[in-house]
Amino acid sequence: MGTLAGFAAAIMLAGCSSGDDGAAAPVAAANADGPPEKPNLKLGFIKLTDMAPLAIALEKGFFVEEGLNVTLEPQANWKVLLDGVIGGQLDAAHMLAGQPLAATLGYGTQANLIAPMSLDLNGNAITLSNRVWEMIKPNLPMEGGKVRHPISAEVLKPVVERFKAQGQPFNMGMVFPVSTHNYELRYWLAAGGLNPGFYTPGDVGGTVAADVNLSVTPPPQMPATLEAGTIDGYCVGEPWNQQAVVRGIGVPVITDDQIWHNNPEKVLGLREDFAASNPATVAAMVRAIIKAQAWLDADNGGNRAEAVEILSRPNYVGADAAVLAASMTGQFTFEAGDTRPAEGFNVFFNDFAGYPYYSDAVWTLTQMRRWGQIAEDHPDIWYVDTAKRVYRPDLYLAAANKLVAAQVIPAEAVPETDGFRAPTAEFIDGMSYDGRKPNAYIAGFAIGLKEGQRVTASGVSGA
Repeated sequence: MGTLAGFAAAIMLAGCSSGDDGAAAPVAAANADGPPEKPNLKLGFIKLTDMAPLAIALEKGFFVEEGLNVTLEPQANWKVLLDGVIGGQLDAAHMLAGQPLAATLGYGTQANLIAPMSLDLNGNAITLSNRVWEMIKPNLPMEGGKVRHPISAEVLKPVVERFKAQGQPFNMGMVFPVSTHNYELRYWLAAGGLNPGFYTPGDVGGTVAADVNLSVTPPPQMPATLEAGTIDGYCVGEPWNQQAVVRGIGVPVITDDQIWHNNPEKVLGLREDFAASNPATVAAMVRAIIKAQAWLDADNGGNRAEAVEILSRPNYVGADAAVLAASMTGQFTFEAGDTRPAEGFNVFFNDFAGYPYYSDAVWTLTQMRRWGQIAEDHPDIWYVDTAKRVYRPDLYLAAANKLVAAQVIPAEAVPETDGFRAPTAEFIDGMSYDGRKPNAYIAGFAIGLKEGQRVTASGVSGA
């Protein structure tokens, strides 16, 4: 990751690639039929529970049904995965929702990527070390003999002050600067009155004016980093929160669904030029993954036990089945003796989980601006146009509607939408979000950049 190199050029390209209505010019025929142009594919993933649609599409034969011979290859971290897609070593990947957006804007590495589908909703949590948990637990309200949830980050304020008085930073981990985990953790902290810091151009630390310092740790390394005391908590996907519980080294305190109900998580990311050259391949890939998503959510989770067994294999997530099952089978354990129903913790197909909403992309962009990764103000239409360059519901709908016609999925599983979710206030702070009005949303936060403000090494300046 680096500066916003090529940012202005990327914005010019965004204008050139949009039609009169602001929608992105198609890079592949939406109704691509015929045999795949490239039947042999290599797809990348990170060892997380939410790579499940790729594993299931392979193991249950859905890729083969669509004429594809797919190899799934785990990647060391999100940067390696991104570079693999950009460099062509990977044809597509299980990708952070922010990665194709950031790359298209030239944040870090410039590359024109698209996301023809979302892979899931929810699936992350925030875990604190035992030391911190023991400091906050006595002051938490109880309900039915258990800690009341959701837990506000406001309870951390005296802990952070105590660390500061002792000359110690309060450190937390997240998986990548443009990850949903970063933005969810920042959102939670700021909603509780703690500043998670701002980014300056050329800075990927994002610690200017920070009350809490956030740093990058690859997901599988989170528990070990917490146990070593390098970080005091983290935001990560499963199974690495449940792993902390099993190992007795930390306590999950809130899920991302409690921060933002049914928030988007991973996407299928690939190069725009790959989609242009291989429209039938992309259509087949999306259809296969939709079938896998439907399988994962079928029969009220009736297939989840089999999914857990598959994911536990070393070539996929490689965690113990019991740890995976702790969040994949309709429950979530916050601490020993406190396991609660959580049927919606991982959503793969229900609630239109696969549809790549423009408003989801816009939300990510608002958080990039809020924390300084997007250095300057932009009008609302810029956010929408940028979303339309990257998120491609036309490709998703072509694939989904073909499956409807073949009676593979029901028609009601495909949303009737213009690409935007209805406005929602299902956030931990009650803030209302309308994807068509990003600047009004950004302006509403007590902590975060305001119109006209910029970030320098010495702090925030401007209006």
